[in-house]
Amino acid sequence: MMKSVRSLPLLIGRKPVLEALQEGVTIEKIFLLRSASGPEVNAIKHLVKERNIPISMVPVEKLQGMTKTEHQGVIAWTSLLQYVGLQDAISHVVEKGEVPLFVLLDGITDVRNVGAIARSALCCGAQGIVLPSSHAASLTEEAIKTSAGALRKIMLCRIPSVQQAIDIFRLNGIKVCGTNMKASVPVYKTDLILPCAIVMGAEDTGISKDVLKRADELIHIPMMTEFDSLNVSVATGMILYEAMRQRLNNK
Repeated sequence: MMKSVRSLPLLIGRKPVLEALQEGVTIEKIFLLRSASGPEVNAIKHLVKERNIPISMVPVEKLQGMTKTEHQGVIAWTSLLQYVGLQDAISHVVEKGEVPLFVLLDGITDVRNVGAIARSALCCGAQGIVLPSSHAASLTEEAIKTSAGALRKIMLCRIPSVQQAIDIFRLNGIKVCGTNMKASVPVYKTDLILPCAIVMGAEDTGISKDVLKRADELIHIPMMTEFDSLNVSVATGMILYEAMRQRLNNK
């Protein structure tokens, strides 16, 4: 039998969840009964959309499996971490006189991979990790443990979509580098001294087709043998190390 993963502290019921949202409590994810309706549910949906909080529309069995308490069709995971706006994070980096280096996660749902990526990102000088509101891992205790605490020390940005993040990066003059095994540019030949955002995709599908089209540059990690691919957290660490190497040599 698989060992269950510890999740996050729960808020249960319409009023507690709505009040938490109104008070600015950081919410990691909300589970809403598919058939739920009413003024409080509408208010929750509005605030969730406004704050880019992931929401899952679920059957009643899902909610009953999470708690034995009367849930009124709404359960929220409160977050162990804090999020900042992407534009605020970029402005903060620039104001400190640093060159932006961000990691944008596109479809990575394994909490252990996210934790390992955060650890490498912090060690290699990346200032922030960007996660879309959907198709992304929830940052549970396991993710924090895997990151060795790095998720508490690096800026975390949650945005509605990868596409919106790319738009914000471009408006700020930050080069978007997509990673793809078939890309023609090896990682060591791209300029990572420039302000840049590295987009890492899911292990099974890679980065999305839209990112492939919209990235400023597509890069790959050369390998000595014919093999499927590297683990995404390992690949991220290798690319970020190359970015750190280039930047240290440029000083």
